[in-house]
Amino acid sequence: MTDTAHLSLRFGASIAAALLAAGVAHADNWRYAMEEGLTDPQGLYATKFKEEIEANSDHTVQIYPVGSLGESADAMEQAQAGLLQFIDQSPGFTGALIPEAEAFLVPYIQPTDPQEVRKFFKEGVAVNEMFHDIYREQGLELLSVFPEGEMVVTTMEEFRTPEDLAGMKIRTMTSPLLLETYTAFGASPIAMPWGELIGGLKTKMVDGQENPTIWIEAYDLDNLTNVMTYTGHGQYTTAVMANADFYDALSDEDQELVQNASQAALDYILDVAVELDATGLSKIQETNPGYTINRLTEEERAVFKERAAAVEAAFIERAGERGAAILEQMKKDLAAAQQ
Repeated sequence: MTDTAHLSLRFGASIAAALLAAGVAHADNWRYAMEEGLTDPQGLYATKFKEEIEANSDHTVQIYPVGSLGESADAMEQAQAGLLQFIDQSPGFTGALIPEAEAFLVPYIQPTDPQEVRKFFKEGVAVNEMFHDIYREQGLELLSVFPEGEMVVTTMEEFRTPEDLAGMKIRTMTSPLLLETYTAFGASPIAMPWGELIGGLKTKMVDGQENPTIWIEAYDLDNLTNVMTYTGHGQYTTAVMANADFYDALSDEDQELVQNASQAALDYILDVAVELDATGLSKIQETNPGYTINRLTEEERAVFKERAAAVEAAFIERAGERGAAILEQMKKDLAAAQQ
């Protein structure tokens, strides 16, 4: 073999080794934290996202379920610092950081019909355009906002009017706006962490609470109350974000990969959330046949909608002009979804 041939082989081997090394370096393990377990809505979205990323690239995604990395505030700090590449967190927790996100907690500005819900979250201007720059200000790239299910109220006594709720101690997440909501609805709300809810119901510290049907069934909340009421006031909503510096440093190809994976996961969870709601309700009816399930009529809801104006005012006072603009656009998006 000639010296030229040796050099050619060595040069070719060097190129191959360099390409292999580059390929290995390019394949990253991305860290993804969330507030729920793997079989819960956030976990199902995360798993679908992971599957899409790993099926279409050499990257891997490591999912950290609730509690793996501390409390919600701890996980958000890690995401902003770049220790996590992705995070899923609901506006009930991000509201302190992003007040405008609490728009999703304002009653009666989201649909409850499944087809309208899909259109609202897939096509709505507020969800898909207006929030992007706001999250960016906190070092976050907003990828998806999705519903986990219609919020339903469980209580010891039936209610159909705000007067019926007078004196009822309703547990809410630790969000000032949710306290405003149930105060406006006529109840006596109590902010309480999730971990204290079951004990609070058992000891009568609270008389009721709100959650999607999937959570009510999964944690036997129907066995700790007597009535479940569909008020039609909104969805339990959550948001998936990426660290903005991480996202900006990705190649165009990888940014497209992330966007495609998030959209595939969104399409998936929009269908699954409806199924989970229906399954939760069916199981409650099967295992607890004596449980009272009420749906407020349009006339009954109208009274609560009127009272929701006080919650809108509280939100705007907190979120300012941008919050007011988002709220107005969400109302337009709701009307468009209902057409």
